[in-house]
Order: sequence, then C-alpha cells, then structure tokens
Amino acid sequence: MSLEKGNLSINSENIMPIIKKWLYSDTDIFIRELVSNASDAVTKLKKLAQMGDAPGVSPDENYRIDVVVDKANRTIEVVDNGIGMTAEEVRTYINQIAFSGANEFLEKYKDASEQSGEIIGHFGLGFYSAFMVAERVEIDTLSYREGAQAASWSCEGGVEYSMGEGERSRRGTTVTLHIGEDSVEFLEEYKLRQALRKYCGFMPVDTYLEVVKPPAEAADNSADDDQEDGDEIVIDDSKPEVKPEAKPINDKSPLWLKAPNDCTDEEYKEFYHKVFSDFSDPLFWIHLNMDYPFRLKGILYFPRLKNELEYIEGQVKLYNNQVFVADNIKEVIPEFLLLLKGTLDCPDIPLNVSRSFLQNDGNVSKMSGYITRKVADKLLSIFKKDREAYDGYWGDISPFIKYGCIKDRDFYDKMKGAILLKTLSGSYSTIEDFKEANKDKTGETIYYVSNEAQQAAYIKMFREEGMDAVIFATTLDNPFISYVESYDSSVRFKRIDSELSGTLKEEGEDANAQGEQLQTLFRKLLANDELKVTAENIKASGVSAVMLQSEQGRRMEEMSKMFGGAAALPPGMFAQETTLVVNTNSPIVKSLIQLADDESRGSDVEIIAKQIYDLAQMSHKPLDADGMAAFIERSNKILEMALK
Repeated sequence: MSLEKGNLSINSENIMPIIKKWLYSDTDIFIRELVSNASDAVTKLKKLAQMGDAPGVSPDENYRIDVVVDKANRTIEVVDNGIGMTAEEVRTYINQIAFSGANEFLEKYKDASEQSGEIIGHFGLGFYSAFMVAERVEIDTLSYREGAQAASWSCEGGVEYSMGEGERSRRGTTVTLHIGEDSVEFLEEYKLRQALRKYCGFMPVDTYLEVVKPPAEAADNSADDDQEDGDEIVIDDSKPEVKPEAKPINDKSPLWLKAPNDCTDEEYKEFYHKVFSDFSDPLFWIHLNMDYPFRLKGILYFPRLKNELEYIEGQVKLYNNQVFVADNIKEVIPEFLLLLKGTLDCPDIPLNVSRSFLQNDGNVSKMSGYITRKVADKLLSIFKKDREAYDGYWGDISPFIKYGCIKDRDFYDKMKGAILLKTLSGSYSTIEDFKEANKDKTGETIYYVSNEAQQAAYIKMFREEGMDAVIFATTLDNPFISYVESYDSSVRFKRIDSELSGTLKEEGEDANAQGEQLQTLFRKLLANDELKVTAENIKASGVSAVMLQSEQGRRMEEMSKMFGGAAALPPGMFAQETTLVVNTNSPIVKSLIQLADDESRGSDVEIIAKQIYDLAQMSHKPLDADGMAAFIERSNKILEMALK
C-alpha cells in the first residue's frame, strides 16, 4: 500500500471544539483521553463478542491497556488489545475530526444492549489532546475484523497527516506520542504514574504502566542478578529492557459498583482511607445506586471534623464510567455536600463537559436533588432509629446540616425536625423540645451563648434561676439562626446578653427611679455623654452591672464585619446599641450611690464606677489593649485600698 498524504477535515462547525480540547487547564488530562479511548476500544469489542458480532473473539479474554514510557527516546505509548481500526475507519474517525465514532456505534447497537450507552467514544475529539504534549503522534492499529490489514497514521500537530500499511500483527491499537520539549516532565515515571492514578485509578480495564530502562541500566541489573565468578558478561546494547508492572495501577471494580448490601463496614472504611488518604475513620456513609431516570452510583462519606467550619475542605470526585472527570463539580453535587468526601459515577454526564451545559441540563438538576434527598433520608433514618448515635455525631455533622439548610430550602424542610441544639448542660435537644421544656422560664425565646468563658456572668445568672440556654459558637450560627427565624415565626433566638429576662429580676423598689441618677454619674466619670445607662433589680446580687446589646443590632454588626469588614460600617451606626444595666440590688452599687454624695470620696467613686463598667464590658466583649492595661492598673489600686 503506497503512502497516503492528506489534510485533516476541519470546518467551521467543528474547529471550536478542537480548540477547546487544546485549552484544557490541566495538561496531564491527555493521558485520561488516550487511556479512556483505549478502554472504550476494549469495551466495544467485549460488547460485540457478547452479541456474537465478533467471530473468534471471547468477551473473557485477558483485555488490558499498557502505558509504556521511554525516557531515552522521549515517547509514551498507549497500547490496547481492543477493537482496533481499519484504514477506512482511521480516515473516518481520525482524519474527519467532526465525526464521532461513538455516535455511529451507539446508533447501530442501541437496540441490542441496554448498556450500550456506557460507550463514551472511541477516538473522538479527545484523541487530539495528545498534541498538548506531543510534537508528533503515530497510530498503529489492526481491526478485529477477519482479513483486516494493519494501518499506520502519523501527524505532527498541523492539519497534514500521512497514512500507510501498519506493522501491527495483533488486534488493537498503539498510539505513540513523541513528547515535545515543553512536556518532558511526563517522561518521569512518578509524574505519569500520578496522572494515571488520578484519572484512571478506577478504569474498567486493567491498566499497566511500563518503563523502558536504558540498555546500560538493564545490563547493570542483569549483571547484579546473573553474574557468577569467572563468567564473562555479554551486553547487547541494542535492546532496551521493558520493566513491566507487577499489578495494574487501577482498581477496575471500585466499591461503588457493588450493591450496598454486599459491602461490609470494613470495606467502606478501607476504600475511604485509600481514596482520600485520611487515616481517621468516617462517621458514616451513604451508598447511592440509581438506574432511572438517570444512572448514578457512588458513596458519600461524612468525615470527622478536625477544625472550625472555615477550614473544612471536602472532596467529592466525579467519574464517568469509572473515568475521573473532576473534583467538586457544584452543578452536579449540591454545594453544601462539597464539604463531604466521596465518589460519584455518572455515565449520563459527558466526560468532557462545559459548566454551561451542566447548568442547562435537566438531568443534572434532578441528579442534584436526588443526592440531597438521599442524604436527608440517611440522616433522618439515624435520627429516628439511633438517637444516641445521632447526638454523638452532631458536633461533626452540624456544619453540613446547617449549611445545607441555608443553601437548600427543600433540605431544610426535611431536616428541620432533626436540627439539634446543644444546651449548657451538654445535652442535645430539638428546637421544639427545647422550647417546650423552657417555656415557663423564657417563653417563646431561645437564649444562646456564643462564648461560654466570656459570657460566664450571664450563664451564672441563668443557672441560679434554673434557666437554660443553648450554645452557638461557630461563624455559621449567626446566618443559620436568622435563616430559621425567617421560615418559622414561632422561633426567636436571642443571645444571653441581649436582654434581661423577667425571670432574672425581682420585684421591689422601682429601680428606674435611680436610673437617671446613675446615668448622669457614669457618663460624667467615664467622660462619655452618649453612654446609655439603666437600672434594674437583678436577683444575682453578686453582679454589679451587665452590658446588653440588642440582638438585631449585634447581628447586623457581625454580618457587616463578616462580609464587608469593620471599615464598611457607617460611623456611629451602632453607637446606641449597647446599654449598661446597673444592678441596684448589688451591695457595691448601693455603696456607690451613697459615696457619690461625699465629695471627699470622689476619687474612690471614680475608680469603683470605672471598674463596674469594665467588668460589665468584659462579660460582653474583650477589652482592647489600652482598656485592659487600665483595668489591671485600677485593680491593683483597689487591692491597695482594700488592704488599707
């Protein structure tokens, strides 16, 4: 057969997809495209054999893919023993780039096998990703068809190619990449192995990485292994040695392909450790297995948290027929579940797909909704059947659930009855159960603590009166409680320092009568004419004063700082939001009021008033550096006064 020359068939309808293939953000993706093509070639042949359309071929043959790297000659070969191609098929599938061989194959056999949709394309446009790293690409192929003639093809990256008779004697295809200067990193064994494990770690066909050792190195190894005393070593420098892998680099039967009932807890944990290199056991997992209206298999793990929410980084790997696509594709996986770890295999999602396609695909939104429902069902099942375990998980799973509620109204509707509140005593309660247990003391309001150490004075007052509060200590809690309130008007959250519950006050002399006097006194001594001061008969006589800030004002301030920074606040916007509440039931305050009329004790009154103010402030928020220095100096003076 004479050598055929020609130009690749490229037109305006298909030039842009090619360009996009060449503009992958990750250069190493070329190995995924070539090995997945080889896998498809094997899958096609096995299917034809199963249907009796491939005489002499058994579906149980030892099918394999070999990736051979030769650093000395700067080549990478991808070899398969799959369906192969005739010269005419090379012209069709390779030279006419707009044509998709997978489409023709599926059209021909779509009625013969329900699983034919698993073919994702043999020698489609992905083949041309080879030119991302290669300056020349060669194909040597032999079709499975009886009497077929081997064909060879070569192209140096332009639109010109050459074809002729091939030398391959065994069915299948070899694609040889002559690596360019700017991509020699892929000739390093560790680099190529890393890419293969990333993209092809669960490929459905056994895949081996083989390294060609230079003749000198092979001879050295041979000498070490075979030399005996007095023997003469004969070296054949013309024959490099291929170092075969002892086992495939891939696991062609990943756990997600098994039926959930056939998987043990140990298998789930082992798979988790292997895939995510996390030595901690997951809390629990959800095994997804769906065939209609779309195909989806996978396992989602709830990991143990080691840090605050802002440091959580999940990893949900998306696969197409066991070929890795990408991590954390939020169009397919609900955003809040990206905090989890897991694998999802979606054959109905194209291997190479744009975000705009995913956003407009109806199946994708259904898939996302299905995953959300399955996660909610699993959580509710644990909540109802094993409440003790659910309570034990709550510290780890609450960020997922709270974030999920904020991001997905359907998820919130399903989970709202299983949202737990951690109380000051360390027990857990649902929102409704907590309200019912505390309605006699706090009515419809649920009081919460954000910093147990800082708000210790308020907590002490609550406990002395038999009142309870819940703990909201993460940055996620502020938007979460606002979200819950927006959908349930019967729920109102207030931080423990936002108001004084009536239960904390006692009847008696009207404290308001002294409020104006105390406001004048504190404003003068603190040199703050804007300070708002009130007086109350607080039952806890050991508390001289507390600082209160309105719940709504504090939330607005915190949200503004979170999203815009403190500099974004208009000057004075929250200047009137804090109130100093002085306890007229406190012996210290009573003495202060008496001393205020004694001009000779003016300095003592000032020291005591400032100390009362700072103590109230410290239970509300930390003092700044200057304030803390003044507080310490003043405390020492008070100790001196006490000793005298």
